[in-house]
Amino acid sequence: MKSPLYIFTIAVVLCGTANTKAQQSPLKLWYNQPAEKWTDALPIGNGTLGAMIYGGANSDRIQFNEQTLWTGEPRSYQRTGASTYLPTIRKLLFEGKRTEAEALAGKYFMGEKNGEDTYPARFDVWFKKVTANNNAILTTLNNKNWHDMKIPTTNGWESSGIAELAGLDGVVWLRNAFELPKGWTGKNLVIDLGRIRDMDITYINGKKIGSTDSTSVIRRYKIDGSLLKEGRNEIAIQVINPFDKGGLVGGKSGQKTFSIYPYGENPEDAITLNPVWQYWIQDYQPPASPRYQAEYQPFGDLILNFKQKGKLIDYKRDLDIGKAIATTSYTCNGIRFTRQYLASYPDKVIVIHLKADKAGQINLDALLQTPHKLSAVSKIDAHTIGLNLKVQKGVLKGASYLYATAKSGIIKVVDNHINITNADDVTLYLTAATSFKNYLDVSAKPEELCKQTLQTVKTKTFVNVKERSIKDYQKYFNTFSVNLGAGKNQNLPTNERIAQYSFTADPRLLSLYIQYARYLLIACSRPDSKLPANLQGIWNDQLVPPWGSKFTTNINLQMNYWSAEELNLSACIQPLFKMIGGLSTTGAKTAKVYYNAPGWVVHHNTDIWLGTAPIDAPTNGIWQSGAGWLCHHLWEHYLYTQDTSFLKQHYPEMKAAAQFFVSTLVHDPQTGYLISTPSTSPEHGGLVAGPAMDRQIIRDLFKNCITASQILKTDLAFRKTLEEKYMQIAPNKIGKYGQLQEWMEDRDDTTDTHRHVSHLWGVYPGTDITWDGNADIMKAAEKSFKYRGDEGTGWSLAWKVNLMARFKKGDHAMMLVNKLLSVAEIGNAKEKGGVYNNLFDAHPPFQIDGNFGGAAGIAEMLLQSQQGYIDLLPALPTAIANGEVKGICARGGFVLNLKWQNGKLMQVQVTSKAGGECLLKYGSISQRFKTIKGKSYSFNGELKAI
Repeated sequence: MKSPLYIFTIAVVLCGTANTKAQQSPLKLWYNQPAEKWTDALPIGNGTLGAMIYGGANSDRIQFNEQTLWTGEPRSYQRTGASTYLPTIRKLLFEGKRTEAEALAGKYFMGEKNGEDTYPARFDVWFKKVTANNNAILTTLNNKNWHDMKIPTTNGWESSGIAELAGLDGVVWLRNAFELPKGWTGKNLVIDLGRIRDMDITYINGKKIGSTDSTSVIRRYKIDGSLLKEGRNEIAIQVINPFDKGGLVGGKSGQKTFSIYPYGENPEDAITLNPVWQYWIQDYQPPASPRYQAEYQPFGDLILNFKQKGKLIDYKRDLDIGKAIATTSYTCNGIRFTRQYLASYPDKVIVIHLKADKAGQINLDALLQTPHKLSAVSKIDAHTIGLNLKVQKGVLKGASYLYATAKSGIIKVVDNHINITNADDVTLYLTAATSFKNYLDVSAKPEELCKQTLQTVKTKTFVNVKERSIKDYQKYFNTFSVNLGAGKNQNLPTNERIAQYSFTADPRLLSLYIQYARYLLIACSRPDSKLPANLQGIWNDQLVPPWGSKFTTNINLQMNYWSAEELNLSACIQPLFKMIGGLSTTGAKTAKVYYNAPGWVVHHNTDIWLGTAPIDAPTNGIWQSGAGWLCHHLWEHYLYTQDTSFLKQHYPEMKAAAQFFVSTLVHDPQTGYLISTPSTSPEHGGLVAGPAMDRQIIRDLFKNCITASQILKTDLAFRKTLEEKYMQIAPNKIGKYGQLQEWMEDRDDTTDTHRHVSHLWGVYPGTDITWDGNADIMKAAEKSFKYRGDEGTGWSLAWKVNLMARFKKGDHAMMLVNKLLSVAEIGNAKEKGGVYNNLFDAHPPFQIDGNFGGAAGIAEMLLQSQQGYIDLLPALPTAIANGEVKGICARGGFVLNLKWQNGKLMQVQVTSKAGGECLLKYGSISQRFKTIKGKSYSFNGELKAI
């Protein structure tokens, strides 16, 4: 096996600070109005605490998170006896009986849900209780406890904007009424209520007319004419929603729901119900429903209510990603008010500083609130209030303290909020902590942690805290810069720039997009963060977040870190490496219980408690290659840093992941090749044997372990085993359409446009398929891409950008980048892919992996180093004809500054962080030279030394 030129370097250093300068234009997102919704708000974070800044003038919301507040508890995720069924599942798949294999796997091979054995009995007791007094409830419909809600709520009542319904599980009554039209008297009617989550018991004038327990069934109930009366008729619906989203969802776009029409007559002649319904919460404490894995939780909100009166002018809010500071400013009654917000890593707090340009003008109330029902706010001391909470569906507790200090003025804690009057300036320090220590220990004392943090920080001035925060942040951020030119829209507010985006009009927005991804990674993943970035980084405002805001290991968790090495943020990957260490322990238990195998395995999702068993369904949850893909990041980190100490530390995790496959690979009865089974091609095509993605990842893992053992001079016998197995793994295959086969069988569909392109893993992020290694297979992969198509959203689109860069089709890759930067929402239109007003990526809804993956794709257009040399401008788009990048990293421990004009390389500087030999290529030109650690080497566009 031929090793890359650079793997023999031995220096132990990281990609360090490059010779970079600040961008020519301010690195800011800015707006002329406060945020109206969460995806307008601006994110700040210090790797543990995250906050979304709304910037309201009269009332400001700072929605905040702490990275370890999750549902669930330490527990075993494995289903005892699962390995007993493994031979039968494999046999069924080899016999072509996929349906039978999936049925068996669904029953015996999935992970255990928490509390699944006792849930039916607990639910029955609760259900009888909440339905026992329905007749009594119906007689009190006119009480004052009812409130208004607009229907439908397509994403559940959680999306209604009503605080008490946020994340609510339980029982909610909804009521409405209609006037019976003349001519309908005595007729039987139909009421169309669309879809309801989950169960409804529906009444007309106090009489039950129907009940359904399903999220997918359209409710169309017959109303007997004898139940109706002239004039007003009452509708009451008891909605029972024991978990996830609840409410009157309505129908698909264009469907007419919430209507009434005569039975047997044309539904188009229906009368439509008033969209404003009334609701009453009957119960919000159902028994905890069994869940495969835990969900990331919001912590709370800091609300600032100001007492200023008068017209506001010159409003502006912004986020300076060069300093990690958000600012809100405006003028009222001739007084200029300014607020600065930052999340300090050195001082472990979120800081808000308020000032006015005239003395004694700051007057406000500051309060803490949370969507968690089990919570309370109390006075801590004369300057501090505290929020205590416990998650309802788990064991974790949390505490948040808010401390206020002011120049002049008066501070009082009144009725569990802080009142500040006539101050010159004010500084607020917000901290939060949970009882989580690690995935096995929840004994931390959050109140004490908050007190300790405040005790230290409140002795410092705001200026000192701010300076420390900026200095700490910039040691990461200032290692890289990019300038792709100016444009006519660069001075517009960010939301307007997005709405009008085209590269020719605003190339600087693309530069901002790249740097924003780096900002987000620094904000949500610091070296000592307890967890890596989840599906939403560190930001979440929902008790039931999309996909649980977990760690999805069949691409999303890994994509969060695709750009980190190349864009000079290697240190920010440390939380991922820590998680890999934990998963290698929990995954070893899963490997034993499910496959009776050594080593470790991770299926397609994990959470704070490091569950590794299959979840959701056998068609997408039984996928074996999560550990192998995670180990790819360990090897990549070594390649970029040449850190042999790191490699020695993490080689055991790589080896153990490989041991699992050495034990579990079986011979395909049709071809004799070694394959993995059962597995899937995420999340496509059902349960199969030997999908291409598995084979590519396993080859990558074996190859990297072989090379690592050579570098570390260890494990000769195991290395030989891997070399033998490597040659027996089923190869990549070209199918009947000239495509790269996704499965062992040639069953790809050229009309299939599924969002996953899993069989192209070997092109990117892997190196199983390269132009130098096998151009024919590379061309087949590109044909597969063509059939799958350019459409996509979020992470899927970002993956395609990286693939097109590896195919060296720069203009095509740039077209996909433009899709990533399109408007995600326009007015009341349904969300689509693109970016929201705050540049968050829309899957939709928000998922942060698209931000990180998109930035990685642009970097791949400018530099690639996966084939053992540094390929300069390998996929430069026509649209980026002029530009400069400083601080971009290459495998081998090299940091580069590049400049190009009119689509041609002008100059490159290479700084060697590890020493060793370097090979540069630009088109047909190459330059090979030896380097000395710490020295820089400069070349012109012809790669001649200067």
